[in-house]
Amino acid sequence: MSAPARFDRGHTDDLMSFLAASPSPYHAVANTAERLEKAGFRQVAETDAWDGTSGGRYVLRGGAIIAWYVPEGAAPHTPFHIIGAHTDSPNLRVKPQPDSGAHGWRQVAVEIYGGPLLNSWLDRDLGLAGRLTLRDGSTVLVEVDRPLLRVPQLAIHLDRTVTSDGLKLDKQRHLQPVWGLGDDPREGDLIAFLEAEAGLTPGSVAGWDLMTHPVERPAHLGRDQELVAGPRMDNLLSVHAGAAALAAAATSGAPLGHIPVLAAFDHEENGSQSDTGADGPLLGTVLERSVFARGGSFEDRARSFAGTVCLSSDTGHAVHPNYAERHDPTHHPRVNGGPILKVNVNNRYATDGSGRAVFAAACEKAGVPLQTFVSNNSMPCGTTIGPITAARHGIRTVDIGVAILSMHSARELCGADDPFLLANALTAFLES
Repeated sequence: MSAPARFDRGHTDDLMSFLAASPSPYHAVANTAERLEKAGFRQVAETDAWDGTSGGRYVLRGGAIIAWYVPEGAAPHTPFHIIGAHTDSPNLRVKPQPDSGAHGWRQVAVEIYGGPLLNSWLDRDLGLAGRLTLRDGSTVLVEVDRPLLRVPQLAIHLDRTVTSDGLKLDKQRHLQPVWGLGDDPREGDLIAFLEAEAGLTPGSVAGWDLMTHPVERPAHLGRDQELVAGPRMDNLLSVHAGAAALAAAATSGAPLGHIPVLAAFDHEENGSQSDTGADGPLLGTVLERSVFARGGSFEDRARSFAGTVCLSSDTGHAVHPNYAERHDPTHHPRVNGGPILKVNVNNRYATDGSGRAVFAAACEKAGVPLQTFVSNNSMPCGTTIGPITAARHGIRTVDIGVAILSMHSARELCGADDPFLLANALTAFLES
């Protein structure tokens, strides 16, 4: 018999608030940590010795967070149930020497991060957010959440072929935003401005990791408000759902035969190869330390990993009504149709038949419909942290997610029901 739904449309409204409050991976993990703190989790430092007592803990490193809940009586060889996701999204990021300009315009020099739909960043009011590193090595989050920058598109009168030949953008020349007027760029001007915004002493910033974000709020869309438009759904939608599911599992009082985990990584959009990416050692180190803190041996670690399952949750492609021929003709995931199982036999996704059974059981327990996504054979298939997680740690991994439109746009589109359907399925997985 299916369990009653734990999350409803209120979860989707909360997702919209989470998206608006998380313009960078650093803000996303800070907001996730705050939510877990309310569920009784506490932060542990990687430099401290860990104990093996029960309860919820989390580790923060840059734009990544690993959180886990040890139930009462967990043995050293107890396996993990992991929800994997990522905190980064394609965008425009500030260069080391940000102050530039020409012809009376002051501009900010940016670099392209990941694979954004470049045209979606044109003529859009942009803010700036990220972290500032101070001279003592500490970091401060900064957010300018008001219209500050804009990448102006060339007028059609100066490019008469744009409607016939399509828009062609040079990443170096055409994507540099303007933020004011002046004959000469003043070195240090942007950072001085951000120091003032963050209430810092002038000259205290030694380094920065900054990125643009659209300041338009997430919003319901459609005749019946059945859609949601907003930024960074890929993949903060999964981070938000995973945090909600982990908090629910930790506070449910249900007996758990495994240790539920949320692993939200940075840098998925550019290959995951960093100390905070899925291809780095962070997840494996945290899991191993949890085993050893409970008195486990390498044998216990091997037993634990052998029974571990990871759901790699990331957005996928809903069938596009204007480009249906780009999709597989027999697999047409729809928005508000429930989570999708993502399959690719060339291991761009990690799902196999046994993995499908795991997620299908979770969806059945939660009373949630399940869809399947597979790419058109004539189209290249994207990938996720799923295959990386499976190969690096030797654990069974299943790729899942929510079907959306406009993936990698500055503003994406999903169904208003799908976020809470995903959260219910993830909760059932963590509690199963």
